[in-house]
Formats: sequence, C-alpha cells, structure tokens
Amino acid sequence: MMEAEKKVFVVVDPNDDRHIALERALITSKFRSPSPKLVVFVAVDGEAVDTRAINDHLFRDEFWFRDQIRKPVEEAGLECEIQVCWSSDWQAAIIQESKRSGAEMIYLPVHAKTTRRFTFAESKWQVLKKAACPVVLIRPGAHDKRKVVLAAVNFQADKDKQRQLNKQIVQRAKYIASNYGAELHFVNGYLDSMLYPDRGALAKETGVEADRIHVKQGYTDEVVAGVASAIDADLVVMGTLNQLGSTGTLLRGNTAERVIGALDVDVMVCNEFTTTK
Repeated sequence: MMEAEKKVFVVVDPNDDRHIALERALITSKFRSPSPKLVVFVAVDGEAVDTRAINDHLFRDEFWFRDQIRKPVEEAGLECEIQVCWSSDWQAAIIQESKRSGAEMIYLPVHAKTTRRFTFAESKWQVLKKAACPVVLIRPGAHDKRKVVLAAVNFQADKDKQRQLNKQIVQRAKYIASNYGAELHFVNGYLDSMLYPDRGALAKETGVEADRIHVKQGYTDEVVAGVASAIDADLVVMGTLNQLGSTGTLLRGNTAERVIGALDVDVMVCNEFTTTK
C-alpha cells in the first residue's frame, strides 16, 4: 500500500512583512525524503492585528501571492496548495482545516518577545490544546536546521493523562529525529528528591544512550532551557494537558507557558489528542 503524502500546515498572516513559518518550512522540508507537501493557510489573526481598513497590509493582490508564496515554494523545489481564510474565528479555522487536510504538523509563527515575560493570546492556546496534530511554534532567529532534538517528559507523573502524553512526546520526538537523522535527547526535571524520575524506565522507553538522558533537579522551565542551551538543541518537543477551570474553560497551562517562554528555539507542542502518522 502506498504511504499517504505527508503534509505540513503552514500559517501565514498577510499582515506580516516576513513569513517565518513559511521560511522555516521551506528549509526543513528539504531535509526530508520524500519532502512533504505544504498547505499554506493565509489568515489574519484578529487578536494580534489591526483589522480596520486603514491597515493597508490587509489588502494583498495576486502578485503578493505569487512573490511571497508561490515563487519561494517553487524555488525550494516543493509543492504547495494555498488556502485563504476570512473567518473571524482564526484558531478554530486552523484546527479544522489542518485536520481536514490531513496535516502531520502545524507551523505557527511566533513574533519576537516584546516584554520580559512571554505571553500568548488566548487564540494561540486554543490551537496548542485542541489541534489534532502537533503544533510547531516558529521563533524568529531560531535555528533553521533539525540536527539536535530535545524532548521534555515527566516520567514521575502518576496520572494516566500525563503518562499517555509522555508516550505521545516520545513517539513524536523519535519520529522527528528519524525524519531528519537528528541526535535525540530527553530531559526530565523534578523538584522533590522523593519523586526522582526512574532513569531506567526512561532509558527503556526512549531507547536512547544514557548520555542523552538528562535528569536534573529544578523548575521545569529552567531545566529544559538549560539542557537545550547546553546541547545546542534546534527543536524542543513538549506537551500540554487539556485541563478545565472552574468555569469549564481550558486552562492556559502555566508550566507550558513558562517552558515556551524560557526557550529561544522552535518548540513542538503535543496535546492528548495528537497522534503520530
């Protein structure tokens, strides 16, 4: 049976002057064999963009699509289809269309930090927590290669959801490392010495060499950022759980937000709904 064509769902905001998610997709896709097809999703993030008519960046003609999307994709030797979305429900449209297109991952651009504390608009958290495939947060200035992959896990977890998420992270990290021929590392931070992670179980589950397993005491964000810097990681794979607040709405995920904010590299986020292809 012929294997289904792999697709990467790339979000492009026409308001932006530079399309970092598309730039990264053009580079990383060429590292894979066969190269995936790109689904370029053009949509305006209403929470981050001035959508009034006085914003002339919201008006794009056929030459913009040719020069900003078609031409770079063709020059990279890749194929793409372009979807244009005018729904005001930006996050739901991304979740729905990435699933409909059968995408194996979503490339979502993240703008440079404007304050010391990293923050995400609620719409982006909805994408991270509800997407049916992993979401890769593309950072400006981050590495454009995929030679060192670091996966952050929590093997001392006692909840079934967290254990299942660990499996998702391990499977996805191994899949990515295999696709790019990358060096794969795992990190597990812990605070309480009584909850020291089972290093043997971690080695058995991941199948990597002992020197690529990093078990360190400290806050998760500081541990993950420290190891990522030490091994010069190109991509960090992590997870986030779908926890409900008292009003029945999804909680943002403080730990996940701190980890993402502590990193300057691309971050792949899995949730409990994501599956490996």
